[in-house]
Amino acid sequence: MSPQLPSQQPSLNRRKNLWFERVMAIVALANLGLVLFDLSYVPLRNFWLLGKVKLPLLPTVTLPMPPAPEACKPLGETPDKATLITACYDRVKGIEAYRDTQAYLETVNQLEQQIQQNGLQSAATVQTLKSLQEQSERMISANWFTVANKSGTLEKIKDRMRDRLYVDNASVTARIVSTDPAKRSAFQEATQKKAKRSAQTAFALFWSPDYLTQAGVQQELKWFDTRIRDLMQTNYYRSIEENGEFTNNFWLLDAPFVILFAIEFLARTWYISRQFKSISWRDAIFWRWYDVLLFFPFGVLFYPWAWLRIIPVSIRLHQAHLIDLERLKEQATQGFVGSIAEELTEVVVVQVLNQVQQAIRQGEIVRWLLQPKTNQITVNNVDEITELVSLFIKLTVYQVLPKVQPDIEALLRHNIEAVLNQAPAYQTLKTVPGLKEVPTQLIDRLITEVIQATYSTLTTALEDPIGAELTNRLVQNFGQALGNEVQQQNVTDELKILIHDFLEELKLNYVKRSTEIDVQTLLEETRQLQQSAKKP
Repeated sequence: MSPQLPSQQPSLNRRKNLWFERVMAIVALANLGLVLFDLSYVPLRNFWLLGKVKLPLLPTVTLPMPPAPEACKPLGETPDKATLITACYDRVKGIEAYRDTQAYLETVNQLEQQIQQNGLQSAATVQTLKSLQEQSERMISANWFTVANKSGTLEKIKDRMRDRLYVDNASVTARIVSTDPAKRSAFQEATQKKAKRSAQTAFALFWSPDYLTQAGVQQELKWFDTRIRDLMQTNYYRSIEENGEFTNNFWLLDAPFVILFAIEFLARTWYISRQFKSISWRDAIFWRWYDVLLFFPFGVLFYPWAWLRIIPVSIRLHQAHLIDLERLKEQATQGFVGSIAEELTEVVVVQVLNQVQQAIRQGEIVRWLLQPKTNQITVNNVDEITELVSLFIKLTVYQVLPKVQPDIEALLRHNIEAVLNQAPAYQTLKTVPGLKEVPTQLIDRLITEVIQATYSTLTTALEDPIGAELTNRLVQNFGQALGNEVQQQNVTDELKILIHDFLEELKLNYVKRSTEIDVQTLLEETRQLQQSAKKP
């Protein structure tokens, strides 16, 4: 095999890493599926047992469920019904058949055999019917469904039995109770008021030879199997541990995944710390914090929160390019930004302005600008204030003054003429024949000479080394003199008040303007800019 070129090695490493990421992501997804199945097993146990799905506005759909294998032996009493899933997974949750419910259904099975062999009027059959009447009374009074938290199932059984005796087969029931005046009166009242219907009386009548004979024994037994037996089969007993919680051996199934992901987490974070020299192993652990949820022992601690593993699983699937969460991440980020952008911006701006106001009140700004300390940190050993003033002077002399020279001349001409017009000699000179235009020419000449001399003096001072030094000294002395004057108590207090009030107005007006901005409009504009930037 020929050696790989250096340019091929990074590509090969990326493929290996992607392959490893996908394998671990699939394993994490399988573990998440097991977690979700375990969390939903008890609430959905009726479906795994009966395979019935009830959708709104649609008839009940029954799905075929695989039968229970011999390898999965149930705990406790043998259930009247079991499937592959319930027979195997009931042991994980400590679920076993409820003895009294199973005994009841076994008695019904015994009754069906006796009727086939000996008929309905035999002594053994009558004794079995009496036993069912007694068990029905105990089931209602003791509520056998309390342990499984299925009291609603018992109420459904009672309602179906009452409706069967007092509504569906009311004519048959009326003939049976017609010989007893007390029972006949109670039955008539029960047919008119639902609250008067007794579930114990309905069960007693249902398991009587007279009712089964007149209503049809096979028809009623079939009705019981389709309408009552399924509900009673869902009842169960669940053992309780010493800590008072229901038995849950999910940790046995979860332990291999926990060990695998713990080892993988340590190896992955160590590899990250070796790959990036600036990241320590501890920093790498914080970097991959979400992976901790994969090996956290939810089977022992905080079991109801095991669904949080969906977070690392989703991230791993995205990193392995098995699903694309980029769009979801963008929407979530934009939604988060949109919800807090206005408040966060206001808080930041107002906090900055508050800090500036506080610095002004305490005189820190003035001391920093006018009295720089020798121990202050500098970036380039340059006095920025002096350089800014020098730059401002050069900009004014070389760029600004030539452009505003006509305006300066017009202003000087106006002021000089205003002063001369008040002088009597100037007025007399203007009246002398032949000398009328002389004052105007003198003024123009004077202004031109003054401006040129001033501009020449400024440029010469800036270009001459000695003049530049004198200018810098002037700037420094000016700054020092200005600082000394500004530090006077009355001037400092007035500056603080003015700047403080200005910043307070700035805060109020900023908050007012920010409340008028539509955040959704800004987000839409941002999305359009991002889409435009992505286009080639």
